[in-house]
Amino acid sequence: MLISAIITITLALVFYTVGVWSEKTQGELKKWHLVIFYIGLIFDTIGTTIMSKIASGGFKLNFHGITGLLAIILMLFHALWATVVLIKADEKAKANFHKLSIIVWIIWLIPFNSGAIFGMTR
Repeated sequence: MLISAIITITLALVFYTVGVWSEKTQGELKKWHLVIFYIGLIFDTIGTTIMSKIASGGFKLNFHGITGLLAIILMLFHALWATVVLIKADEKAKANFHKLSIIVWIIWLIPFNSGAIFGMTR
């Protein structure tokens, strides 16, 4: 199960990073970015679920647990907001969406890194 969790969390990192930074470099939110955001969210949710099953007692109310939950909530909000922006077809919002994306991505990296560090020190 650990290998599956590591693979899915790593895939979440890859997809989310590709989505965020390609949106930034292309200068506009596009439909395929939205698809990549949702794929990243799905992999992160699956990986987090597997990791919580591995951890004794499931979810822990600690730094990693709280930031991890916050990251998933922010990723969901980010993907839903991207959906709204694309549906409204507001060109200014599509051009400025990357600002939110980068903030959410940076916040997402906190539990990703703390999980990796915690896992290596165990």
